[in-house]
Amino acid sequence: MAQLAVATPALAAAAPQNNKWAVAIAVAIGALLEVIDTSIVNVGLADMQTSLGASLSQASWIVSSYAVANVIILPLAAWLGHRFGKKKYFLFSLVGFTVASVMCGLATSLPMLVVARVLQGITGGGLMAKAQSILFETFPKEEQATAQSFFGAIVIAGPAIGPTLGGYIVTNIGWRWIFFINLPLGVLAVILCLSALPPDEPHVTPPKSIDWTSIAMLALGLGCLQTFLEEGNSHDWFDEPLIVVLCVTSIVSLVLFVRRALASDEPVVDLRVLRYRSLWAGSILSVVVGMALYGGLFAVPIFAQSILRYTSQQTGLMMLPGALATAAMMQVAGRLARKMDPRLMLVIGALVLAGSLVMFSTMNPMTSGDDLFWPLIVRSLGTVFMFLPLSMASLGPIPRKDVASATGFFNLTRMLGGSVGVALLSMMLTRRQAFHMAVVAEKLVSNDPATIERVNMLTGAMMAKGASAAEAKQRALSLLSGTVSQQGSIMSFADTFWLAGMLIVLFLPLVMLLGKPQQGVKVEAGH
Repeated sequence: MAQLAVATPALAAAAPQNNKWAVAIAVAIGALLEVIDTSIVNVGLADMQTSLGASLSQASWIVSSYAVANVIILPLAAWLGHRFGKKKYFLFSLVGFTVASVMCGLATSLPMLVVARVLQGITGGGLMAKAQSILFETFPKEEQATAQSFFGAIVIAGPAIGPTLGGYIVTNIGWRWIFFINLPLGVLAVILCLSALPPDEPHVTPPKSIDWTSIAMLALGLGCLQTFLEEGNSHDWFDEPLIVVLCVTSIVSLVLFVRRALASDEPVVDLRVLRYRSLWAGSILSVVVGMALYGGLFAVPIFAQSILRYTSQQTGLMMLPGALATAAMMQVAGRLARKMDPRLMLVIGALVLAGSLVMFSTMNPMTSGDDLFWPLIVRSLGTVFMFLPLSMASLGPIPRKDVASATGFFNLTRMLGGSVGVALLSMMLTRRQAFHMAVVAEKLVSNDPATIERVNMLTGAMMAKGASAAEAKQRALSLLSGTVSQQGSIMSFADTFWLAGMLIVLFLPLVMLLGKPQQGVKVEAGH
C-alpha cells in the first residue's frame, strides 16, 4: 500500500507530461487565432466597406471595436480565471471567439459586424491572457524557456502572418472567409483542450461578491483610452470635442479605479504588485517593445502600399519572411535564455531592433521588396531578443504568489504600447508630411529657374502627347505637386523610424532596474 501511495502521486505528476504538447498545440491554436485577427482584418477593410455600404471612418470601427474590447478584458483575465477556473474560462473564451468569428462572417450590416467584433475582442483577450499561463503550468521548470519561446513565436509572428493570409483570402475568396477560417481551427482547439487540459482545482473557499463598480470603472477608463488612441489622429486629436471627452473620461475613470483597487482587500486587478522594481521598469520597456513591434508592422505596410504601390497580397508576402524568421529565432533565443543573463539579451535585442529601424529610414521610391528583405529579418531578430528576455527579467524576480497579478498588468502594457505606437506614428506621419511638403514647396517658388525649367519640360512632354497648352501646363503642375507630396511622405516615414529607434535607446537604461529570474520560479508572461 505504501508503494502504491507513492506511485499514485508520481503517476499523477507524470500524466500531464504525456500530453504536454497536446496542451501546447491546443492553447497555441487559440492564441494564434486571436493574434492573427488583430491584423488580418486590415487588408479587407476596403471590401467590407463596399459590401456593407459604410464610409471609411465608419469601417475603421471594425478594427477599433476589437481592440477596445480586447484591452478591457486583458487585465481582468487573471481574476476571471481564478474565479471560474482556468480551463473553464479558456474553453469559454475559445468557444465564444469561434462563435463570434462566425457571426462576423455572417454579418449583413456594419452594426452587426461591429457587435460581433466586440464579442471577438472580449473572448480573444481571454485566450491570450490564459494561454501562456497554462503553458507554464504544463511544462516542467527546465523546459519553461522552450515553452515561452514557442509561445513568443506565435505572438510576434502572428501580426505579420495576418496580412499575408488576409490578402490571399480577400483577393481569391472573399472577406467573409477571413472569419469563417476560424471555425475549423476553433473546433479543433476546443476538442484538444477538452481532452488535454487537466481539470480545474475546486475552490477551497466560496468566491466573494463581484465588485461591479471597479469593473465598470476599469472598462470605462481603458475603453475610452483605447478609443482615444485609435481614433485621435483621424479626428485631429484635441480639436474634436469627442476626443477631449474620451481623454478626460479615461483619466477620471482610471484614477477612481486605482483608488478603489488600492483600498480593496481583494481587487479585481491587484496594483500592489507595482511595488516590485523589475515589474514597473519592465512594464515601461514593454510599452516601448509594443510600440516598436506593432508600430513597425504598421508603418512598413503603409509605405509599401502608398509609396511602392503594392497590393495587400504583395505586402503580405513581403512581410512573410520576417514572420518565419521570428518563429525560427524564437527557438534559438529560448536556448540562449538558459545560458545568458536576460538583461544582456535584452540590450542586444534593443540595439539590433534600433538598427533595423535606421535601415528602414533609408527607404525611397526606388526601394524594392528585395531591398526590404534584410531590414525585416533584422527587425524580427531584434524583436525576438527583446520579447523573451523582457518577460523573464520583469516577472522572474517576483515571488510566485504575486506572479499571476503581475502578469495581467505586464500584458496590458504591451498591448497599450502597440496602440500608443500606432497612434504616435500616425500623428507623426501626418504632421511631418505636412511640414516636409511645406519646406519642399517653399523651395519650389514660381520664379525659381530650376522649377520653371522643370514645368516647361513637363509641359512640353504633355503637349507632345496631344494635350493643349493650357491642359499640358495644368498636368505638369499636378505632376510637380504629386512629386512634392511623395517627397514629403518619404521624409515623414524616415522621421517616424528614427523616432522609434531613439525611443528604444532612450529607455534602455531601465534594463539596469530589472532582475535575474529566481531559480525555480515559473514565469507567466503574456500577450
